Amino acid sequence: MEINADFSQRVLLHTDEIEWRTSPMAGVDRRMLDRIGDEVARATSIVRYAPGSHFSPHTHDGGEEFIVLDGTFQDEHGDYPAGTYVRNPPTSSHTPGAEEGCVILVKLWQFDPEDRTHVTIDMNKMPSIRDAERSGVRVTPLFEDAHETVQLEYWEPNAQIELDLPGGGEFFVLDGAFKESGDALRRHSWLRHPRNSRLIAETGPEGAQVWVKTRHLATL
Repeated sequence: MEINADFSQRVLLHTDEIEWRTSPMAGVDRRMLDRIGDEVARATSIVRYAPGSHFSPHTHDGGEEFIVLDGTFQDEHGDYPAGTYVRNPPTSSHTPGAEEGCVILVKLWQFDPEDRTHVTIDMNKMPSIRDAERSGVRVTPLFEDAHETVQLEYWEPNAQIELDLPGGGEFFVLDGAFKESGDALRRHSWLRHPRNSRLIAETGPEGAQVWVKTRHLATL
């Protein structure tokens, strides 16, 4: 299966308009944003757990990165409420579920194979710092290594946000709205820019809170 598999193209999706598809596990549905492969796939998805649903125990050979968007995600390592950012690196394992249900944005098989860094951050509790190079932007760093940079960004109201993307970038709107290349993005819109492109966004009166991942598309 291939979905938005041409990484040389800009892609914008309003995820609330995408049809839910069932997964092999009862009570777990997906909205697929990009995908290369079948059940073992390089994939970016919105995943919805019905109350009481669980996946079987499994190992993430290619790593797993996710944000809890709604509800509380759970595994044997703890509970992760909405606003939690998690990285489970290659070779990590767990048994995920949600007793009361949850929705997550998840990326699979997109790690450096040698990465062994676990990350769990409650973004609701983290301070932000002003970006010295971009007016109207505050950032909360989440992860950085030789291959990628991940951060939560706060874009002030009525601001123009510009960002060069030599290694490409992904933008997921957690709150607020903005316009980019003539398109209006809203809560839970997902935008992927190819490498050697440039983001030029304009916020409105409410500003925007955006999960931003850059540099990771340099070799695709």
